[in-house]
Amino acid sequence: MEIILASLTLLTLIFLVILVGTKGKPLVLIYQFQSFTAQIVENKIQLLILSFLIILISLLTYFYYIMPNVDAGPIQPIAFSHRLHAGNKKIDCRFCHSYVDRSIHPGIPPVEKCLFCHNSIIPQHPEIRKEHNHFNTQTPTPWKKVFYVPEHVMFNHERHIKKEVQCETCHGDVKGTDRLKRHEFKMGFCIQCHKKEKANLDCWLSCHN
Repeated sequence: MEIILASLTLLTLIFLVILVGTKGKPLVLIYQFQSFTAQIVENKIQLLILSFLIILISLLTYFYYIMPNVDAGPIQPIAFSHRLHAGNKKIDCRFCHSYVDRSIHPGIPPVEKCLFCHNSIIPQHPEIRKEHNHFNTQTPTPWKKVFYVPEHVMFNHERHIKKEVQCETCHGDVKGTDRLKRHEFKMGFCIQCHKKEKANLDCWLSCHN
């Protein structure tokens, strides 16, 4: 009953709007529609070309600007692609994150590490020029953090690398991703992995120390 009343109310409002808009002559809409239809038929070729151009521009805009950002991580200050470096170029993660197998933290690559290659490889590229600017001004690149571990958890990268835990186990498909997505690690993920690998499950000895 409520749906019927709502529908009748909506139809009444539409009818009133039409009456007001046509100054009490709703049949004018029919004549105007016929005239509009005739103009469409008369200019159908131009309209088809215009429609095709609009669709083409929309598709190009989507595939070039929107699609690369769908389900992607935060935009970094320099457009670094993990897929290009770790995937296509097959650069070992430890080349950039040089402390990962000998420290608690993996280490964020300094500007000098980037320029070790890019002093010779596409040195004039706009994104590489940004790195040169950071180097010349002695300011670190303000990379945006994407992987978060709770403050009360001490995750030791060195310990896991020595146990031959692959980076993809925690960080996902890095080699197939341009911009890494933001991810917060939860306790359940760690416990599930420790049970699977028959690793230590003691709270203090494992994580909270």
